[in-house]
Amino acid sequence: MNYKVRPIHADEWPEVKAIRLASLQDPVAHLAFLETYEAALGHPESFWQERAAGGAEGAEGAQQIIAEGPDGQWVGTLTVLMEEAGSTDWAGFPVERRQGHVVGVFVQPDHRGIGLTEVLFDAGLEWAWSRGAERVRLIVHEDNARAQRFYRKVGFEPTGVTVPLAQASTETELEFALERE
Repeated sequence: MNYKVRPIHADEWPEVKAIRLASLQDPVAHLAFLETYEAALGHPESFWQERAAGGAEGAEGAQQIIAEGPDGQWVGTLTVLMEEAGSTDWAGFPVERRQGHVVGVFVQPDHRGIGLTEVLFDAGLEWAWSRGAERVRLIVHEDNARAQRFYRKVGFEPTGVTVPLAQASTETELEFALERE
């Protein structure tokens, strides 16, 4: 595998925007992301600049990790957000202990199936553990069976916590977690 896996740099916001927009055009984006392509396209440059700076190498609260192909093109990404004990998460649930939260997992279709997602997860977990996370979690749509199989493969297990998608929706998402060894 001739790929480079690394954290992003703050000045790479155009690439951050490009890979996010690509991820939102994936056929399962409606199951994987809480944002639409159209909504993301409407964000100003300042949004993408702030997003990149907040997840760049050296940032404490989040780390966006990318995989570069042999030609330098970004072909995969994931982000780990740190959640502090005593805070409340994005869904309004209390955070009981310091944990990482994996979001924004995406690998370009023509680069899937070669172990790249596993390498991205390894890098994300390493970053979270180095920041004192007691566990790492993620939230996955109940109908996203492909993602659930992958998460189990890399050691994540369902916790039994469910998150409703919207007040009027009957759809839910499931929390999966990996405890620190």
